[in-house]
Amino acid sequence: MSFIGNLIWFLLGGFLLGLGWIIAGILWCITIIGIPLGIQCFKIAGVAMFPFGKTVANNGGAMSLLLNILWICISGVELAVCHLVIGLLFCITIIGIPFGRQHFKLAQVALMPFGTYTF
Repeated sequence: MSFIGNLIWFLLGGFLLGLGWIIAGILWCITIIGIPLGIQCFKIAGVAMFPFGKTVANNGGAMSLLLNILWICISGVELAVCHLVIGLLFCITIIGIPFGRQHFKLAQVALMPFGTYTF
């Protein structure tokens, strides 16, 4: 089921969503200070392109907390709110609920990406 969900997701917008994260990662990596943020954008791009079948878990320390605070101040809240709104719109219909749940997962990762891993 996750293959079909990932295929539909990728074809109907997941590619563009992941491409946006890749472009953000490239822009962050232009500066030396932004490289850790860019690397997280690349990780999020993989989840954004193929979210079905992946589980998100948090396991961060003090450094992850500091980087997450920086991330939230720069762009984390806006990205998380966008994913929450899109997820709520998808959940209006029964067919869209699985896709809405994936956006909720992406909202969690977009809000605090450091110390978060997917498996």
